[in-house]
Amino acid sequence: MDYMDYDVGGAIREGHTCLGIKLGSTRISATLIGTDCKPIASGSHAWESRLEDGVWTYSLDDVWAGLEVCFARLSTDVLSKYGVSPLTTVGCISVSAMMHGYLPLDREGSPLTPLRTWRNTFTEKAAKRLSEAFQFNIPQRWSIAHLYQAILNGEEHIHEIARLTTLAGYVHERLTGHNVLGVGDASGMFPVSGLDYDAGMLDAFDHLVASRNLSWKLPDLLPRVLGAGADAGSLTEEGARLLDIKGNLQPGIPFCPPEGDLGIGMVAANSLAERTGNVSAGTSVYVSAVLERPLSKPHPEIEILSTPEGKPAAMLYCNNCTADLDAWISLFHEVIEITGATVRPSALYDVFYAKALEGDTDGGGLLSYNYVSGEPLVGMNQGRPLLARLPDSHLTLANFARSILYSSVATLRMGMDAFALEQIQVDRMIGHGGLFKTEDVGLRVMSMALDLPVSLLSTASAGDAWGGALLAAYHSQKTSGETLQEFLSRCVFTDVTCKRVSPNPDDLASFAAYMERFKQGLEIERSAAEHLL
Repeated sequence: MDYMDYDVGGAIREGHTCLGIKLGSTRISATLIGTDCKPIASGSHAWESRLEDGVWTYSLDDVWAGLEVCFARLSTDVLSKYGVSPLTTVGCISVSAMMHGYLPLDREGSPLTPLRTWRNTFTEKAAKRLSEAFQFNIPQRWSIAHLYQAILNGEEHIHEIARLTTLAGYVHERLTGHNVLGVGDASGMFPVSGLDYDAGMLDAFDHLVASRNLSWKLPDLLPRVLGAGADAGSLTEEGARLLDIKGNLQPGIPFCPPEGDLGIGMVAANSLAERTGNVSAGTSVYVSAVLERPLSKPHPEIEILSTPEGKPAAMLYCNNCTADLDAWISLFHEVIEITGATVRPSALYDVFYAKALEGDTDGGGLLSYNYVSGEPLVGMNQGRPLLARLPDSHLTLANFARSILYSSVATLRMGMDAFALEQIQVDRMIGHGGLFKTEDVGLRVMSMALDLPVSLLSTASAGDAWGGALLAAYHSQKTSGETLQEFLSRCVFTDVTCKRVSPNPDDLASFAAYMERFKQGLEIERSAAEHLL
């Protein structure tokens, strides 16, 4: 009998499931899917980055502690829903995480520095020199920018590096023993061409560092690049114990290549074809589009990354989106609790978003900057969240909410001008992430920011870990010669519905008025970064 006929409990016991693990900026999550690719169980664990000695980082001890909690909660969910305990095996596992950043390892695989995340903005000099040498935009958070900045700084650990990887690559290697990356995640370490690092740019990097007397060559440090569906190792005894301290999870489970958040976002949004795009709005925000032709020239606002299958995609990326908004909601929740009342945080978000639509068209004269960390797209190396207003501004909840919500996407709007210059065409833009949990408002605000119709799939609530689980399912279930895009169309998105919102003229005029004030006030933010210490 085909295993598609098994009940869910039987599929779990027989290992006919796939597991996606995602290390996001605020949450470590795991999603288990069945043979129909729909979520059947999940587990999660909240965590947060730290600013230590001027570096945004996560403790790697917190990575493993969080993964243990996450897997335990997933196992508990499986038991409560299907009576299956313990969870001993699955068909395939996917690891994904926040892209880019810097994680150099020594010969024993131990980190030489704390993880330097995408949020850091101290690699401007290196990024500029590399962009000039490569004639290709290298953003500050890319791994190669961090590596070259460490070389320029003369950091002692440089000569001890044996491997360089991302957070997803590090976790994958600890679980499987394989130093590999999916091409999407790899493309944020160093530029790729197809399914490998760009050879010409590798040569250009060698020329840049020729006088540094380094003991290594860059290709020897970088993980091997793999496309979607490739074999990427299997769970070792040590890896099994790292995930499941109870010792029930069995080794030997196959893995698909580890990917970054862009890649699994593309998969979850079914945005792998040319002229399709997705916009992810949470702690940070990006908009991407799979390209049908190369750009006419490099743009500092536009990154060229890769889909999990190796197709080039253009991306606009902002370090900051909802983190400042989340802080305000947390403050309001604290005030309410002090009064003795109770309210669900999700209800607070719904009220806040709805009030934003009632505000004055220009935000009532209020101005907000959501820069918790630096924002390279506008040349800000440090973040200072700000709320400013004129003496005669209308300080109402509605205007405050509108200003905060508009500021979450204002910097992204500034970057969209580069997309327009290159005439990048997008036939379908799919939204996902925390900004869209209040669906109607999130879609409306994002559509005015992008000046494009934005859609939300009925599967949006499944989360990014689901996108990783789909990559694992593709590894396990694909037919001979079937592409990832073909697999998703056949097995996943056959009955998915879609809500679509287009920008209206009144909203566009309102947002344009706010943007004028936002651009004019950037000097306030620069001054705050200089003087508010």
